[in-house]
Amino acid sequence: MLDVLRRIIQEVNGARSLEAALATMVRRIRKAMRTDVCSIYLFDAERERLVLMDTLGLHSEAVGQVSMELGEGLVGLVGQREEPLNLEDAPSHPYFRYFAETGEERFSSFLGVPIIHQRRMLGVLVVQQQAMRRFDEGDEAFLITMAAQLAGVLAHAMATGTLTRPAQADGQAMFAGVAASPGMASGELVVLMPPADLNSVPDLIPTDIEAEITRLHEAIANVRKEIGVAAARLVKRISAQEVALFDAYQQMLGDAALGQEVEKRIREGQWAPGALADVVKRHVQYLERVDDNYLRERAADIRDLGRRVLAHLQEDSPRTPDTFPEQTILIGDELSAASLGEVPRDKLVGLVSIRGSSTSHVAILARAMGIPTVLGMVDLPLPRLNGARAILDGHRGRLFVRPDVEREHHYETLIAEEKALSEVLEHEQDRPSETSDGYYMPLMVNTGLAVEAVASLKSRVGGVGLYRTEVPFMMNERFPSEQEQTRLYRDQLESFAPLPVVMRTLDIGGDKDLPYFPIDEANPFLGWRGIRVTLDHPEVLMVQLRAMLRASVGLDNLCILLPMISSIEEVDTALKLIDRAQRELIEEGVKLARPQVGVMIEVPGTLYQLDALAARVDFFSVGSNDLTQYLLAVDRNNPRVASLYDACHPAVLGALSHLASESRRLQVPASVCGELAGDPAGALLLMGMGFEALSMNAPSLSRVRAAIRRVSLADTRTLLDETLALPTTAAVRAHLRQRMGEWKLAHLLPPDD
Repeated sequence: MLDVLRRIIQEVNGARSLEAALATMVRRIRKAMRTDVCSIYLFDAERERLVLMDTLGLHSEAVGQVSMELGEGLVGLVGQREEPLNLEDAPSHPYFRYFAETGEERFSSFLGVPIIHQRRMLGVLVVQQQAMRRFDEGDEAFLITMAAQLAGVLAHAMATGTLTRPAQADGQAMFAGVAASPGMASGELVVLMPPADLNSVPDLIPTDIEAEITRLHEAIANVRKEIGVAAARLVKRISAQEVALFDAYQQMLGDAALGQEVEKRIREGQWAPGALADVVKRHVQYLERVDDNYLRERAADIRDLGRRVLAHLQEDSPRTPDTFPEQTILIGDELSAASLGEVPRDKLVGLVSIRGSSTSHVAILARAMGIPTVLGMVDLPLPRLNGARAILDGHRGRLFVRPDVEREHHYETLIAEEKALSEVLEHEQDRPSETSDGYYMPLMVNTGLAVEAVASLKSRVGGVGLYRTEVPFMMNERFPSEQEQTRLYRDQLESFAPLPVVMRTLDIGGDKDLPYFPIDEANPFLGWRGIRVTLDHPEVLMVQLRAMLRASVGLDNLCILLPMISSIEEVDTALKLIDRAQRELIEEGVKLARPQVGVMIEVPGTLYQLDALAARVDFFSVGSNDLTQYLLAVDRNNPRVASLYDACHPAVLGALSHLASESRRLQVPASVCGELAGDPAGALLLMGMGFEALSMNAPSLSRVRAAIRRVSLADTRTLLDETLALPTTAAVRAHLRQRMGEWKLAHLLPPDD
């Protein structure tokens, strides 16, 4: 049966139209299951009826004519309940209804299963038999599998506009992915297809090896030039560390890297395109076997470079468009940093990619440039989307393809309001983040790969709440030396002095990895990451600690933060290493003061070790993103479950409130550095809990500041009490929006559905 299933799926996926796919489905299913009838009913949301769209076994003239409401007849019952219905004697069922147009009075047995895509009922798939027969478990499982396959076909049809009826209620296709960079945009989709197909290169023996090597080097030189042009377009809008992304591309193309390996393969007897494809695919396959988001992104970078070089080796390869629409939403299977740079910045308004995560190069650049971005957008039929009108919602990770006039007008209004709000809020950014009853709430900034005007930020924040030291490690081809790290850290400390700068020790693993230090694990988020890695490699941690301490000389604004702490033993070991680094530097004649040391509260187990932690460290910093992820067992980079990730889940809020209360009892300062702190409503809740500082990405500062300045501390405590009593995430979100509306602050939140 599995072979039959595969053949049907291949045939359906190869169909040229929805009608052809439906016809193939009913024909092949009826034959595979040896039934008398196979029919497909699709849900017309405008009419709220299930419509017979194709059948083999019932009267063909009934197609498009027979329809029923949800709950009407056996088919309507399957659609209403969204569960299979298996009957040996269908006419005896109380919900049975006879439709004369179909001629189905001859059939006794009935098996119907719902067609569901992303929790939305799209239709019902039915088989019927003249003889009385109860379909067995294998039959039922087979039909459920086919319905799931048909759901994907329908989703594609809705996206391409080939499905005109039935249609969705709002008149357009909507796809969901992982929100990687906030904001909203409307424009025209430009599909960026891979410049060449590495998998379709034939093997050929070269007649002139030296000529093939010359061709290779010319192609690499052309790609290096293209990468340089792309980097030059972005250089004024991104930081020096972000420019390093393009430097990494150039290094991969260097003679000592990709070129040398491909040249060796040519000399072994393969022509240039084949040698290139062999080398690139070998590297990609190796990296993709590692179950780690960051390494998978490096595989994407290598694949992108290989395609670009191959495009110059092949005369008929598709090229990047010469011109772009004024409002371009770039869309592709996997977008790279280089492909982003090919679009003029004044025309690029959004990015969509089927592959990718929040740690990909393109996500890092998108956040830095303020471009709305959604990644992990599955079920997109790329070749047929080029030129389609679309709306991208980077707040929720949604893409609306071919939106109707009402939807487009709605989002145009929201986009205009968002732009106007940013301009208005800019005027009060140098004012204190103080409540209406005089309570000052320090706002701090997270630094790393973001376009930050340091000079202007210094007057607007209480310091750096999180400096991600792993970023320069990620941009290097090796571990940076003590001298290199000292220079980087000194720049950060000097830029914000005398304000405190919280530097987190190297936090790799999980969704962050180093190309030169791979971590191969089946479950990286529960594995070797954060402090676990650096304690196992004290030679790496000691260099970093020495660099931090040396950089702080004369400034004394350094705070060291230990990530991914799960046990007291880890803290004790790390503190001994900090003491040792300080002693070594003092022995070398360096005069320095001991910095404050804190731990990240992100592993749920630490919530039950606060007394012991408080006896050892100076402050707590809550990593709300990971704490939420671990409390809810949700990988926020997985588009299938990303909707379940929400820091406003009652369990998360309860844990945070408990932590704030315990921190006050223990007299240990506690701050929050995560997405919840950058959410205006979330920030008010955290303030009501009693957290002493909030740290966020720079773009969030203006909205959070505006919210704090317009409420009283007493109001936030009342809001907290009301919210903690609510049982569901939806109830919490609804209540927060209601209260923000009452305070006339709803405009600070992302637009409601």
